[in-house]
Amino acid sequence: MVDIILETLLDALKMSPILFLAYLLMEFLELKAGEKLNKTVAKVGYAGPLLGSLIGAIPQCGFSGAVAGFYSARVVTLGTMIAVFMSTSDEMLPILLSEKVELTVILKILLFKIVGAAVCGFIIDIVLRLLKKNRETSSEHIHDFCEQEHCDCHENIFLSALKHTAKVLVLIIIVSFALNCAFEYFGNDFLKGVFGNTPFISEVLAGLVGLIPNCSVSVLITDLFVEGVISPGAMISGLMTNAGVGLLVLFRLNRNVKENILITLLLFVSGVAFGALCGYLWQIF
Repeated sequence: MVDIILETLLDALKMSPILFLAYLLMEFLELKAGEKLNKTVAKVGYAGPLLGSLIGAIPQCGFSGAVAGFYSARVVTLGTMIAVFMSTSDEMLPILLSEKVELTVILKILLFKIVGAAVCGFIIDIVLRLLKKNRETSSEHIHDFCEQEHCDCHENIFLSALKHTAKVLVLIIIVSFALNCAFEYFGNDFLKGVFGNTPFISEVLAGLVGLIPNCSVSVLITDLFVEGVISPGAMISGLMTNAGVGLLVLFRLNRNVKENILITLLLFVSGVAFGALCGYLWQIF
């Protein structure tokens, strides 16, 4: 039990600097934003999915939580957030390197994830623009976000950023502790019995496991791949739906529950579909 508590607190500690800097940036924008800054944010929005897919590939689960905060404040587009969610790998890369997996295999996995995340993000943004349902990205929306969170940004942006970070971290610690306990008592043996290498079924099951909002899921899925329990397509499905704590932060900060559920469904469908495609392309490339 002590190990679980320490692991939970350590995970929270590792992501806290990124969350704090993200909130600090949002509050600075809310305080200083002008017309020029709004135009810059809008321009970046078009390239957001590509930038998001590259940033998300960095092995650190805090970025997914940060981008969920940005989306809740309407600073980034839905496609950008989905791109970060899908490319987030958390501990995948360190595990693959430590297990001495072939470099070509590692590069193939990273390429599939980055390209798939960017493509899905661009498609989502394009479709929403055509349907005229893509919410405008502007730093002005941060004011509404701050009002919702009662953060008093104008008084002290550093203190406000700390308040935001503390609120989110408390929720992350509680949920992560519960999930870590479940992983400790059920572990890989249980999931080995659940997973199979049946085409598409394994991708769906891995995608469902990936939706669990915990950074440890990436460790579990990668281990199952290294041990040969799941196929490359299933691993990619699970890792593309696993957004670390991103979904947890999204449900905490974005008050539109229906929208959050639809985003989760979109992430699941996109991740499983692309994972199944990667399973087919794996043999070709």
